[in-house]
Amino acid sequence: MLPPALSRDRLALPVIAAPMFIVSGPELVIAQCTSGVIGAFPSLNARPPELLAQWLDEIAAARAAHDVRHPDRPAAPFAVNLIVHQSNDRLMHDLKVCVEHRVPIVITSLGARTDVYDAIHSYGGVVLHDVINVAFAHKAIDKGADGLIAVAAGAGGHAGTWSPFALIEEIRRWFDGPIALSGAIATGRGVAAARAIGADFAYVGSAFIATREANAADDYKASIVASSAADIVYTNVFTGVHGNYLRTSIERAGLDPANLPPSDPSKMDFSTAGGAAKAWRDIWGSGQGIGAIDDVPTTADLVARLSREYENAVASLTSDRPSFARG
Repeated sequence: MLPPALSRDRLALPVIAAPMFIVSGPELVIAQCTSGVIGAFPSLNARPPELLAQWLDEIAAARAAHDVRHPDRPAAPFAVNLIVHQSNDRLMHDLKVCVEHRVPIVITSLGARTDVYDAIHSYGGVVLHDVINVAFAHKAIDKGADGLIAVAAGAGGHAGTWSPFALIEEIRRWFDGPIALSGAIATGRGVAAARAIGADFAYVGSAFIATREANAADDYKASIVASSAADIVYTNVFTGVHGNYLRTSIERAGLDPANLPPSDPSKMDFSTAGGAAKAWRDIWGSGQGIGAIDDVPTTADLVARLSREYENAVASLTSDRPSFARG
């Protein structure tokens, strides 16, 4: 059974929006929540740190106002992403603010820590942890995470290399708690597929970059629309952690995607890339699912499209078709 914070009663479809560095802010999160999907943003997007509390107040007020206007379809909950890696000197400040504001869902990345989980659990919050393989999944659950975000091959930004089929199957062999699947999901059919192979939610990122509410440059959004899976480059050169990025942004930075310099993972850095270019600001993260993205709609229109596609996919799977089972 899912914890109350992850109840699908408030959702138009089982989707958690990925928290995207720079791209995800209050405007996008509010649009996601009021459209019926779980919105999310990285705490590091709120700069200076004092802005985080203001963002949380703004999101809470907008969700409450929506609920008054639309009691028949209340807003979905939201999540804040905390980077737990030692390079994040804001972690304890941002965690304190999340606890004070009783953030319903916290997504942790790049490190599993019991003290962080205990702080979130102190007020009844739910913790989901990013993992790229089963070893990291075991570690997160052993330290107290409530659920997992299985980041499979093809996901935007920091991503793993495992097939989603293998990753979900191996986790489900021992874990029956909440799982969201990340990796090239940009259609309602992809959401249905994630559910069919054992995930509770689909984790959707790149499709929300190309929305009007996203805090992304127009060129970034246009590149998402114009590109396909063949335009994604998987490398660790920009942050020390392997991730997927748009080829066009790498070329714009004056780099050759086919001949990127080596990276030292011990010098992990979430702000700089080669030369004057900066990761996320100039080097744009993106997943392999962007071939399905053809325009820059409002978030509400995107969620409506995903919902239609999801319902059609579910209906096709449950329709009266010939059985292939041998009996």
